[in-house]
Amino acid sequence: MHDIRSIRDNPQAFDAALKRRGLESMSAQILGADETWRGVSTELQNALAKRNEASKAIGAAMGQKDFAKADALKAEVAALKDSIPALEEKEKETGAALDAMLAAIPNLPAADVPEGADEHANIEVSRWGEPKAFDFTPQDHADFGPALGLDFEAAAAMSGARFAALRGGMARLHRALAQFMLDTQTGQNGYEEVNPPLLVRDATLYGTGQLPKFAEDLFQTTEGRWLIPTAEVSLTNLVREQIVADATLPLRFTALTPCFRSEAGSAGRDTRGFIRQHQFEKVELVSICRPEDSAAEHEHMLASAEGILQALGLPYRKMLLCTGDMGFSAAKTYDLEVWLPSQNCYREISSVSNCGDFQARRMNARYRPEGEKGTRFLHTLNGSGLAVGRTLVAVLENYQQADGSVRIPEILHHYMGGIKQLTPR
Repeated sequence: MHDIRSIRDNPQAFDAALKRRGLESMSAQILGADETWRGVSTELQNALAKRNEASKAIGAAMGQKDFAKADALKAEVAALKDSIPALEEKEKETGAALDAMLAAIPNLPAADVPEGADEHANIEVSRWGEPKAFDFTPQDHADFGPALGLDFEAAAAMSGARFAALRGGMARLHRALAQFMLDTQTGQNGYEEVNPPLLVRDATLYGTGQLPKFAEDLFQTTEGRWLIPTAEVSLTNLVREQIVADATLPLRFTALTPCFRSEAGSAGRDTRGFIRQHQFEKVELVSICRPEDSAAEHEHMLASAEGILQALGLPYRKMLLCTGDMGFSAAKTYDLEVWLPSQNCYREISSVSNCGDFQARRMNARYRPEGEKGTRFLHTLNGSGLAVGRTLVAVLENYQQADGSVRIPEILHHYMGGIKQLTPR
């Protein structure tokens, strides 16, 4: 959500930021709706004030036995009582129209975000690790994974495309990765583990920006609740409608949850394998902090995600996303892209975003700075630490052997109960 006062004060700056996002100017339209709402609101407040004044004057006129004046005032109050409900409804409608307009506009990009239309304008910031030189042609995980317990056929028979069943050692490796991520984020990086709801209401998804614009990407139940597309939704909404104590900031949350996405816009992309599923697990990271701390918190979250890839020995690169490739709620985003030998390229495994006060305004999440009477909106950040399924794919492909087996990264041996290798069944 955008601050209407900021748009009133500097509409040119707002339009310039929208242009960087590839959008048309909207300040004139927004300020027109704002003027309409404020006009109705002023009319309503004046009517309420007149009613109150007239009601008080009736008593004074009756005390003075000026019955003619009292009758005239009573008629005025009656007329106002008839008009006020219509004004109240009109104020509600015009306010809702303004809010809907503001809610449909994406977050404004930070000043240091590069301008561009799509991923081709993203900037590579750094690389870590060297892709392994294989002495055989590395295979796609979708080809050798089934012999190790990655069952696409049974899952498709029961659920359709973009589902998988993990069996035996494959299921244990998936679990080991998730537990390692959780232990690292809670034990080393200061995140509090949360087991959040997977089903949420409309207002919850509105708060983080998935609704109303991206409903087609979500799964909705018959009773109106939604399956979360990411634990960002549940974790960020832990502070909705709250005034958080300054001394408790920053709040850092992590959760391992299933995630559910319709993948409405991905027809034809990653139709094979475990890269893009309707149901997958992810270790999510969320931070709630003061505005002045959000840039540093962004770097901390990024390092927390990078540390997982480094511990697993997976080569990756860090990308700063351009204005045209960022998510709806983000002001600045880094993507971590892991190396996949079969595709001979880097693929996204984590997006780490600073949303500024965009989500906090939608959730009405604030804090009261120490020593101040007023409140301010919080800043929210989120990122994957990591997507478990995509990390599993990266491990399978980077640690594959010529005989179809897969070595287990040393950091996971403890979680695997000493198993050091997956071998074809």
